[in-house]
Amino acid sequence: MAASFYSQAAANRRNSFLLVLVIVALLAILGAAIGYGTTGAPEGAIGWLGIFGIIAIVASLAGYFSGDRVVLAASKARPVTEAQAPRLLNVVRELTLSAGLPMPAVYLIDDTALNAFATGRDPKHASIAVTTGLLERLDREELQGVIGHELSHVRNYDIRYAMLVGVLVGTIALVADVFLRMTFWGGVGRRSSSSDRGGGGLQALVFMIAIVLAILAPFFGRLVQLAVNRQREYLADASSVELTRNPHGLQRALAVLADDREVLEVANRATQHLYFRNPIHKFEERSKGLFSTHPPILDRINRLRAMAGEAPIAATDLPAVQGLS
Repeated sequence: MAASFYSQAAANRRNSFLLVLVIVALLAILGAAIGYGTTGAPEGAIGWLGIFGIIAIVASLAGYFSGDRVVLAASKARPVTEAQAPRLLNVVRELTLSAGLPMPAVYLIDDTALNAFATGRDPKHASIAVTTGLLERLDREELQGVIGHELSHVRNYDIRYAMLVGVLVGTIALVADVFLRMTFWGGVGRRSSSSDRGGGGLQALVFMIAIVLAILAPFFGRLVQLAVNRQREYLADASSVELTRNPHGLQRALAVLADDREVLEVANRATQHLYFRNPIHKFEERSKGLFSTHPPILDRINRLRAMAGEAPIAATDLPAVQGLS
């Protein structure tokens, strides 16, 4: 039986939510362990959690109000005019009407690599950037599939979602690093306020657990962040089909991009997760499974085919996908 759009969308949202809960739980456990391990008191655990919360809120506000401008500037994106790309603007207008979204700002990136990304804190402050190479290589239906994918990120608040996850993972890495530096260079944990009351044994155990967590938590937090990003990519693919009513357009676009080996020069490891596909192919080729920012293109195509009730394909069949109509 073909997997419906709604069942795939619901599964992807549920998986994303559960993964975010894992990150929150990881941050809370790390905070509680550091707090109790350094003070020997439950109040210390609560105090450290409060510090973590303040750091996360400040970082979130900074990213919320300025993150899109930073990304667009780093990508050397320039606003597009009607004369430069009438087909692109026409497709964006068409799909924003279908999605019930405000018209986003549209940008061009002067690069022959095939890619696109969306950014902005909400639909009213959204921007879409497309490379010149993508415009030159894709036909209208394929372009609709890619733009539908990016608009789906906007409609699903994926940019805000990714920012939240990034802030949480960044907070874990920051506090773990600070704690480890304080431990090994500042003497944190060498004195116990509770040792005279007989609680020093438990505090010492929790302190050792905190050290282990501080070493491992950033790594596992990053893995969960990547898993969240992959789930949101699947969701945006499914949502694009809902907007365009054409699963083959996006399939063909993905098949064309699978042949593109050009590295997008303006992309970096901080922004690569925003793009339609990993723009730094040398990382994509080295990264498999848990360490990938995006799902494999073949997997994305086969999920779209499952939605349409079509049989999965092998990598050798990708050229045939480009001829779908």
